[in-house]
Amino acid sequence: MRIAELSSRSGTSIPSIKFYLREGLLPAGESTGRNQADYGDTHLYRLRLIRALMDVGKLSVAAAREVLAAVDTPDLPGHSLLGAAAYSIQKPANRNPDDPHWQAARREVLERVRARGWEVDEGVPAVDLAADAVAAYRQLGQEDLLACFDTYLEVCERIAAQEVGLVVARQDAARMVEGVVTGTIIGEVLFNALRRLAQQNASAKLLQ
Repeated sequence: MRIAELSSRSGTSIPSIKFYLREGLLPAGESTGRNQADYGDTHLYRLRLIRALMDVGKLSVAAAREVLAAVDTPDLPGHSLLGAAAYSIQKPANRNPDDPHWQAARREVLERVRARGWEVDEGVPAVDLAADAVAAYRQLGQEDLLACFDTYLEVCERIAAQEVGLVVARQDAARMVEGVVTGTIIGEVLFNALRRLAQQNASAKLLQ
């Protein structure tokens, strides 16, 4: 299909498609002449994936490029494959790692996840992000909200078990990597939205 048809079928403007091509997010089409190319169903799906990452997941161009690179290089086995894909979409922590309050929060996070028997690499950014949150609660005098910590662990453990099980069931390496990155980014949006709806429901029942 020509770029006009690709635009029409994907719901993406031609200038946006050309931008994604320039930025390396979308592979080039098959050249059919000067300034002309043909595109296939793989390009159509790729555009939908790009839009999901950027419009729903709110990723920057640079972050989307890293995610797509993980999707395009599924050459690691099993656990390492999924870990590499997940690591590509981690956000860096914001706190000063030399802050003793932050260091204490980080130790607390590791102690609590290990108490549940979780097998995690203590060097992954997610540990630092969790430490950011715990340290912020304590510095703001909001320690009572940390009573939710064990509930978060329980819920997240159940969700992760199902998510990873669904991804592994795909078997195809490329589809597995794609499932990790899109499931994490878009799943996070869905989870946060449902959590806010649940908070509204709880508030209505407790306060009305």
